[in-house]
Amino acid sequence: MRKSIAASMICVCVWAVSLAQTPNSAAQVAFTQQLVAAAVARAQVPVRYVSSYVKIGYPNGDVPAGTGVCTDEIVRSYRAVGVDLQKEVHEDMVQHLSAYPLHGLRADSNIDHRRVPNLQKFFERHGSALAITRNAGDYKPGDLVTWSLNGKYTHIGIVVNRTNQFGRYEILHNIGEGPKIEDVLFEWKITGHYRYYGPEKATPR
Repeated sequence: MRKSIAASMICVCVWAVSLAQTPNSAAQVAFTQQLVAAAVARAQVPVRYVSSYVKIGYPNGDVPAGTGVCTDEIVRSYRAVGVDLQKEVHEDMVQHLSAYPLHGLRADSNIDHRRVPNLQKFFERHGSALAITRNAGDYKPGDLVTWSLNGKYTHIGIVVNRTNQFGRYEILHNIGEGPKIEDVLFEWKITGHYRYYGPEKATPR
């Protein structure tokens, strides 16, 4: 394993289904550009990997800015472009709790959006679940990717518009050493591939 993995139930995920392909409107292209810029900016923010349960505000709640896990980088990137995944995931879980793989007796706005399986289910329901392939060209900036780490832990990152020496897009992620942009697309087993443009542009399934 190329990096240490912080054991945390916050990063756990499930399989995805193949559906859509590329942005199909000028609005989606613009949204993706803004989202990718926000994700790239996250690599400049010092973050200590802390996976503890924390009570946070709602909506637009967040754990302390200097802490977080892999899911928090996704939440913060979307929040920078006006999408509050805490609110979106919570509202969907309140209405469809049994559809989500990780839940208690009721939806919990403090933690549910910080769990990878719940994000996967949300993106599957309200965005697009894309094909999982070994072709790097299938993964575009703005796409969300989840992995299984040794079959025990899981991880999530976002594809950005920086490339490696072979032209493969790199990933903004936090696997324990703070948010970084790295060539890790095929470093672990991919378990999910998604695209989500925000609530106004999503079609729930």
